[in-house]
Amino acid sequence: MNTETAADEADDLRKAQEALAASDARFRVLADSMPQMVWSTRPDGFHDYYNARWYEFTGVPDGSTDGEGWNDMFHPDDQERAWALWKHSLETGEPYEIEYRLRHRSGVYRWTLGRAMPLKDEDGRITRWFGTCTDIDDLKRMEQHKEVLSQELSHRIKNIFAVVSSLIALSARKHPEAAPFARDLRTRVAALARAHEFVRPHTEVSRPTVGDMTLHAFLADLFRAYSTEDGSPRVVLKGDDAAFDDQAATSVALLFHELATNAAKYGALSMPDGIVTLTTENRDDRFILTWVEEGGPTISHEPTHAGFGSSLATLSVEAQLGGKLERKWEPQGLVIIADLPSTALSRRRAAIKANETL
Repeated sequence: MNTETAADEADDLRKAQEALAASDARFRVLADSMPQMVWSTRPDGFHDYYNARWYEFTGVPDGSTDGEGWNDMFHPDDQERAWALWKHSLETGEPYEIEYRLRHRSGVYRWTLGRAMPLKDEDGRITRWFGTCTDIDDLKRMEQHKEVLSQELSHRIKNIFAVVSSLIALSARKHPEAAPFARDLRTRVAALARAHEFVRPHTEVSRPTVGDMTLHAFLADLFRAYSTEDGSPRVVLKGDDAAFDDQAATSVALLFHELATNAAKYGALSMPDGIVTLTTENRDDRFILTWVEEGGPTISHEPTHAGFGSSLATLSVEAQLGGKLERKWEPQGLVIIADLPSTALSRRRAAIKANETL
């Protein structure tokens, strides 16, 4: 190698080192200007860089959390979980995301959102991990406060249902002639209370044990009162399930409470061998619920007068859910078809549908 070639190579090496140093300096300035804590590790997960915000937040000496020292900064209850998830990301290359409590310089643990992504070379090998920690403690406290308020409001609503039911019972005692009306009114209030209990915000302790917040789970709970002595359902659910929330709970509860009550008084459920089949079907942008009674008294003709329960069922479907209600008085039993918009049962479904049309 001649002297001129060696000089050129040395000059190229110097320029490359200067470019690398300049790039590193720009990265540090950028990282230190960010509101988040920024960190970086080698491919094996060894932490070798933290920005100024990390040291400002934690108050620890520079370099004291290099390597695996970072794990000691987490709340003791979060350390094992954080380490296990980080190890999984290192082994698989999957992005790292976790919420944990990080020790603040004040000694208080604050909720933090940790995220990291791998940087890969042209061959797909991980060359470095870059991550951030974002202080979300204030947001967490706001969410917890909202949850407490929501639970308190739901508790008060539940008590209101109980008070209304008691007032109806007390009034009926003073007016025996109104006892049948009072009994029907109390069962409707009870149906509304069950609807509220199912869809209200819950903690893990108070959550209903009937299943997820779906239409089938809600209806199965509502119809449990009509089961046989051995617990077998007399209202059989079939077909497509659907997401379900408080948007439709009141209307659905009133509709099927009225249908089940009437079936128990006059229809299929009034006979020992009678049964009802409720089939639910997603059909394009509609959700169809078909109520079919069998094994009850034979129907000879359509009633000439619609009672309050029938009017309430129609109101629930057509005025509140935006659907259509059709009755067929077949000889073997009543058939009810409720044709609803597919967005009627949950806000989430409505939001998804709205986004699809944009």
